[in-house]
Amino acid sequence: MWFQDEMRFGQQGTITRVWSKTGAKSRIAVQTEYDWVYIFGAACPLTGETAGLVMPYVNIEAMDKHLEAIGEMAGAAHVLLLMDQAGWHISKKLKIPANITISNLPAYSPELNPIELMWKYLREHCLSNRVFKDYDELLDSGCAAWNYLVGNASLIKSLCHVNWIECEKTY
Repeated sequence: MWFQDEMRFGQQGTITRVWSKTGAKSRIAVQTEYDWVYIFGAACPLTGETAGLVMPYVNIEAMDKHLEAIGEMAGAAHVLLLMDQAGWHISKKLKIPANITISNLPAYSPELNPIELMWKYLREHCLSNRVFKDYDELLDSGCAAWNYLVGNASLIKSLCHVNWIECEKTY
């Protein structure tokens, strides 16, 4: 069982808490440019395996590429892929690999998708309180953030763990 979602980040990024001396006011630069990058991510909470792409846009073609990457990562295994109901997720034009079965989570329920916690982690630890010079720097930062995250399977498992996917066999 894998979970999938996308995250947008850009020059008008996330501002998070920072440490400062008592009584001192912290300064954080804020950008007004409008370049964005999207990270497509999928993860298996039980194994920590992931598949991801950093893309300049979100549409059916980008989703097709991501599904292909997930299918390649899974190899001979069959993947039950849970994801939200974004338009590019439920399109009949999607090219779904033979080793993937898609199941959509209920609409407007991001709390059911543990990938949202991965995005929160990336924003807080890798992509916040920063100024990005241009699109290329956004792309490089997105790739670096994703590679940092996926290099740690135990972190993926802890971020994406949900009790209800651990089924015991009862005979």
